[in-house]
Amino acid sequence: MANAASGMAVKDDCKLKFLELKSKRNYRFIIFKIEEQQVIVEKLGSPEESYEDFTNSLPINECRYAVYDFDFTTDENCQKSKIFFIAWAPDTSKVRAKMVYASSKDRFKRELDGIQVELQATDPSEMSFDIIKTRAL
Repeated sequence: MANAASGMAVKDDCKLKFLELKSKRNYRFIIFKIEEQQVIVEKLGSPEESYEDFTNSLPINECRYAVYDFDFTTDENCQKSKIFFIAWAPDTSKVRAKMVYASSKDRFKRELDGIQVELQATDPSEMSFDIIKTRAL
């Protein structure tokens, strides 16, 4: 299961929880963490949680991957949902961690079938609610 290029394994649980978010809408968001050369689920956000709850769940000084299920209403008054993949790599995180997350991102993202929008963020302003809304439309 490990990728020769990045040496990173992805726990089956990651794909399972993502499928539950995508098809059953059991979660609003999932935060993933790389630990001991594998990607694991760190936190699951319940459907009632807000975007602010999600952003507050990301560590200030550490990299993470995250998936966020964004519900919105179009100008035509249609209810829609888009699944965002967010690569969170704050400027204050360790260089090695940033390199590991960056080199493993594409492979990990491919494991999650159904991502509609990708976002890279190095500080909270790069993933503000307004940016998410704009990217969703």
